Amino acid sequence: MKHRVKNRRRESLAPRAVCGAVALALLAVQAAPPAYAGYAEQARRIYTRLAGVPPSSQVLSQMTQLITSGQGSQQSLIAAAAVATDPQNAPDFYDVTLKEFVNPWTNRNQSAFVPFNDYTATVIGMVRDDVPFNTVLSANILYTVNAPGLPAPSPANNDHYATAEADGVDFASALQQNTQTAVYGTPAQAVAGVWTTRAGAAAFFVLGTNRAQFRFTMLNYLCHDMQTVMDNTRPTDRIRQDVARSPGGDSRVFLNNCAGCHSGMDPMAQAFAYYDFSTTSNQLVYTQGQVQPKYLKNPQNFPWGFVTPDDTWSNRWRSGPNAGLGWDASLPGSGEGAASLGQELENTEAFANCQVVKVFQQVCLRAPVSQTDQTTVATIEKDFKDSGYHLKQVFQESAAACAGS
Repeated sequence: MKHRVKNRRRESLAPRAVCGAVALALLAVQAAPPAYAGYAEQARRIYTRLAGVPPSSQVLSQMTQLITSGQGSQQSLIAAAAVATDPQNAPDFYDVTLKEFVNPWTNRNQSAFVPFNDYTATVIGMVRDDVPFNTVLSANILYTVNAPGLPAPSPANNDHYATAEADGVDFASALQQNTQTAVYGTPAQAVAGVWTTRAGAAAFFVLGTNRAQFRFTMLNYLCHDMQTVMDNTRPTDRIRQDVARSPGGDSRVFLNNCAGCHSGMDPMAQAFAYYDFSTTSNQLVYTQGQVQPKYLKNPQNFPWGFVTPDDTWSNRWRSGPNAGLGWDASLPGSGEGAASLGQELENTEAFANCQVVKVFQQVCLRAPVSQTDQTTVATIEKDFKDSGYHLKQVFQESAAACAGS
């Protein structure tokens, strides 16, 4: 009889245990985060990823309405992102996000914490105004700051830009497009996009051999450092005299290491043969028709090496392993001067892909390593080229792609 009571008690408790388990399961489901963010949350996420600060209630409402009316489609998310890159709605996208995005490209330490300068201003202006970004290394372009009380822009100092930053000028509305020829008096044949801005010259044409300008361009615009493009199959006839052929008495070091970089880099860096940055006058120096002494230094290292006669360059990487960088077949692959080399580099597949990957990482806070992300990057890259290389659109599409995560 006692056993029967015990069993009854177990039977009477069993339904309660089941009910309790169901209740806990329901609570767990309710507590779990939704698989996709709601429209308002997507709008907020897009704005904060682009501008770095929360949106105003009015802008959030506008963005949410766009996403809602489009039922969360990709196009509606991109439309919302366009609101978050409008200078009137999101000045912080230009004043903070883009400034810190571009600043590392302007110095050898790749630091974002440098004074505002003409290089950064020019890239921000190009993004804002949808200037084709595949002219960033070749165009006669310069953005200045249109605000009262600023020193005039000068090729000999950075006061104009540093003062604008110190005064808290809103770059989103104050940047004004000009040319380096008009503002700095740089000869038209010497101008080559951000390479010949004062900041670009001060960082990468100063002292040295001008190879730094080429190396950091590969890093910043093609996402490759020299060791990733080494090719020991190219001819070595254009390597300058300053590169020893038997460093440490061992020619294998040259053949297996040095030649892999210099055989491709030196023929292209010849485009910079007339450039220097003077530490005396603190400005770009361009000597048309006259090769800078830095190209002829240390001839005793290998007297039979190449002696630079002019600024004629040639791209030896159009064949071999680095053909994979995706060179534009419509361009000749050789030329004279920096601007034509800039066109060679900025019209590669690697250039377009590099910009998209950098923006995706900036906005989505992750590298595009998954198959889904790689597919997204490929789509954005195609749109980037089809749009006429509008980098602002890359920001918008990246923010839209990551709105739910």
